[in-house]
Amino acid sequence: MTDNIKSNFVVLGAGSWGTALSVVLANNGHRVSLWTREDEVAQSLATTRENTRYLPGICLPDSLVVSNDLVELMKEECEILVVVPSSGFRSILESVKNIIHPGSRLLWATKGLEQGSNKLLHEVVQDIFPEIQPVAVISGPTFALEVAQGLPTALTVASTSEEYAMFIAKCLHSKTLRAYTSNDVIGVGLGGAVKNVLAIATGIADGLGFGANTRAALVTRGLNEMIPLGDVLGGQRETFMGLAGIGDLVLTCTDDQSRNRRLGLALGQGKTLEESLASIDQVVEGVQTTREIYELAQSFGVEMPIVEQVFRVLYENCPPKQAVSALLEREQKAE
Repeated sequence: MTDNIKSNFVVLGAGSWGTALSVVLANNGHRVSLWTREDEVAQSLATTRENTRYLPGICLPDSLVVSNDLVELMKEECEILVVVPSSGFRSILESVKNIIHPGSRLLWATKGLEQGSNKLLHEVVQDIFPEIQPVAVISGPTFALEVAQGLPTALTVASTSEEYAMFIAKCLHSKTLRAYTSNDVIGVGLGGAVKNVLAIATGIADGLGFGANTRAALVTRGLNEMIPLGDVLGGQRETFMGLAGIGDLVLTCTDDQSRNRRLGLALGQGKTLEESLASIDQVVEGVQTTREIYELAQSFGVEMPIVEQVFRVLYENCPPKQAVSALLEREQKAE
């Protein structure tokens, strides 16, 4: 840990990523409480000291407290780290709105957009907690298991407050985890959302047997789709060339630890969406995010042909081969 910072963190969400971040923070000497909604899950984690469903094989530090008592956890001043699926992001914020300690601050490691409104998550935070400043978002090329195992990892902490971004980065920093800072909350949030859609696309291509050339083209052109949408939303172009952009994109599109990529592989191999989701048995953020990014791009008149074809596969029953053909048949133009 850096500079002997000792802070109190409450992590909301005991999935793989929430558990991994809790392990990192606890190992760095912070007070950490990990919240899960289900009492039986909390008891199991507290007793076995292992998240057997989401992060098997990782021993929870003795200092890590597990609880399902949200009211009790919110009584003290703390850094509230939200790590729930994007579909539950607003609801968990609303759950703590009236019980939060006035000195607490808010950050999140959730990736995606809000279902229905297509808002980026910082906009949801502003809706519910307009008075809380500063806030921060954690993103980047990170598989939870590798982070929990202590394998070398780099990520980004973005905040409109340089001081708060640096504070959270120092809390996370260890011998195996390097945290960089950014002031681009919009770009970091968007990069973490769009890459999940593009991972489905590369998975589909690999499931169809199209090879490394196709994968490289999809990653590169996918980045090219991400940047114009970032422009209209107010993101910074350099963000998409960093860890929260191309870094997360490469990771998610090329490694089978990615649930979104595995979903695409299954679709490309001929499974239905329902069969593909059942085989993964965890939340696949890219499915809902595809609709949200597609609709957001349409509303701003931004062309995102790869995202459009993933949308057609997921929501219009377009055969994957036909979707690829539609991409190849687009009018030629300069890169």
